Amino acid sequence: MAEKPPLPDEVPDAEHPAHVRTKPLLRHTRTQRIQPLRILVAWMGAFAGIAALVLLVALFPSMQLLVIGSFGASAVLLFAAPRAPFSQPRNLIGGHLISALVGVACYRYLPDVLFLQEASAVATAIALMMATGTIHPPGGATALIAVIGPEAVHGMGWAYAFPVLVGALVLMLVAIVSNNLYERGSYPDRWD
Repeated sequence: MAEKPPLPDEVPDAEHPAHVRTKPLLRHTRTQRIQPLRILVAWMGAFAGIAALVLLVALFPSMQLLVIGSFGASAVLLFAAPRAPFSQPRNLIGGHLISALVGVACYRYLPDVLFLQEASAVATAIALMMATGTIHPPGGATALIAVIGPEAVHGMGWAYAFPVLVGALVLMLVAIVSNNLYERGSYPDRWD
């Protein structure tokens, strides 16, 4: 009798052949219940972080600061998962900064073919974040915004990296205060 191949959602166990024992690729476990206070702290941190960015933009219009969509995704990581590797300062700052520069380069120097610029910006940002150990998933959006953003973003050129850096630093500072008020030493988990 021929060996039965594993089902698509199963992979062979490392110690046994596929026909003897398999492990599911995805375990169907319930999500650990999050304490209501932790949810409130995450909400307050995210609110304070985004509010701080909006206020900075309003108070200092000459600095050409921006609130970009990828900061919302960064807020999810920083306030809901502050111990995650992608939430750490090196990843937050490096990922956004690299991605901003890549996005500007793709917009400025690639042929004026939108799909080529968009795809190249995101893919190159991912590759460089991986190569530098600064993976921050919202960075992909930061690179894409440099390409598909409004004329205000395009007009900034390389200076787009400045508001991205300022925004990431503001979110990081709020995350340090907010997360450590709830649980001392909880953020950052590491600086390197």
